[in-house]
Amino acid sequence: MLQKFDKRNENLKIWVGDQLLNRNDAKVSVFDSVVQGGDAVWEGLRVYEEGVFLLDRHLNRLQESAKALCFESIPSNDHIKLCLKRTLEANNMSKDTHIRLTLTRGEKITSGMDPRLNQSGPTLIILPEWKPPVYDNEHGISVITSTIRRNNPSFLDSKIHHTNLLNNIQAKIQANFARVDAALMLDYFGFAAELNGTNIFMSKGDKVFTPFADACLHGITRGLIIELCEQNNISCAEKNISLTELYNADEVFCSGTMGELTPITAIDGRIIENNSGIEMSKNLVSLFEGVRKNFCVNL
Repeated sequence: MLQKFDKRNENLKIWVGDQLLNRNDAKVSVFDSVVQGGDAVWEGLRVYEEGVFLLDRHLNRLQESAKALCFESIPSNDHIKLCLKRTLEANNMSKDTHIRLTLTRGEKITSGMDPRLNQSGPTLIILPEWKPPVYDNEHGISVITSTIRRNNPSFLDSKIHHTNLLNNIQAKIQANFARVDAALMLDYFGFAAELNGTNIFMSKGDKVFTPFADACLHGITRGLIIELCEQNNISCAEKNISLTELYNADEVFCSGTMGELTPITAIDGRIIENNSGIEMSKNLVSLFEGVRKNFCVNL
């Protein structure tokens, strides 16, 4: 799956620092920490007609990620919301929009790794694009298992939503060469963690399972799915999931802001066969769509 260029995005207005810039002028300094060392945190936001989906949860995760990395002068959620509002209004966007919200440590006074060189405060980047869900949620996607492992807290805690994504990119490269849509990444112990860009779930009979959020991102959509299960008396548990369990699951699907809920139809060439006949993912999609407007915020 390769995203295609949308001509509606030719003349975007993008927020960089403290101003709106035309797409061709939207740049950061070569001294910015995101250029120097991938030193930044980010969130993906989706805009529906009802508003920005789960905005406060995303912004709170951004704040926690920036705090964990000791960013100084972190902009408040209220300030970020104001900048988001101005950016969406400038682009006349009110639906079918995905926003890449990035906060870098900021510009350095000279090249170097030491965060004390960042003396200008963080750089806020708001990149909105016309972009409906990127996966084929009707027919599903196929994946392979990558040889590239996800981070664990011993190296880089996945609860920090950082922009240093080279291991995920390497996994995606493997998926590209295998001519499948995405790569399943395992944790340090060989259990499933997540896809290279989304969280995963599986169902067996009337039960739903998802990996512990140790090596995977504690996804915002993932969290909502777990809540929906709890509220609707659907058994849902976090556990270590082996490849064997995934191969033999009734259903496997992934979740994320970029693609919502997407069926995974094959893993490493094994077709996922629903032997129970229980369409758990279809039920969860219905529940998700039923409550979505309740979690949207108008700016």
